[in-house]
Amino acid sequence: MQGNIYGYIRVSSTDQNEDRQLLALRGKAVPEKHIFLDKQSGKDFDRPAYKRLLRRLRAGDLLYILSIDRLGRNYEEIQEQWRVLTKEIGADICVLDMPLLDTRNGKDLMGTFIADLVLQILSFVAQNERENIRKRQAEGIAAAKRRGVRFGRPALPPPEGFAETVADWEEGRISFREALARSGFSEATFYRRVRELRLVRGGK
Repeated sequence: MQGNIYGYIRVSSTDQNEDRQLLALRGKAVPEKHIFLDKQSGKDFDRPAYKRLLRRLRAGDLLYILSIDRLGRNYEEIQEQWRVLTKEIGADICVLDMPLLDTRNGKDLMGTFIADLVLQILSFVAQNERENIRKRQAEGIAAAKRRGVRFGRPALPPPEGFAETVADWEEGRISFREALARSGFSEATFYRRVRELRLVRGGK
């Protein structure tokens, strides 16, 4: 008996577009109601749509994904989910951009061996590339910091007349609360800006 056809899509965040994956699944005539979409990181499998998909899949069903890293990017987790899908549930998987990863073909010992070998290589490559990206990002941030690039939200410039406000407060002409009101800063920011101002003045 012919099983149902499903498709799974994952994009890393709500900023990424899923159209490429969607077009690939529609090209395989996957019914719209059988396409499951998650918009979040692939670092783990705590994903709502993927969980719903697992509850729907039955032995003999076919699952299409565009590429192996749509399942995730962690080597062990990809291996585990492949085992759950194909061994525990008994569904077939077809990875569209890697024809060797199609469990409908080569169900004999050699075919299974080749598919398992390709899966191990691809999942390792996916994880390795992710780690390389993180390493390059960290190296880039470190190099930028050495060049004096500052990260995070830029500091608000002090309001006009802040130095005079500080002087009035330090000399007792206005209260601390009035100094805060004039500057528009919180207490922590006010004290930090006072320290910065004193450094500019040479620690006076």
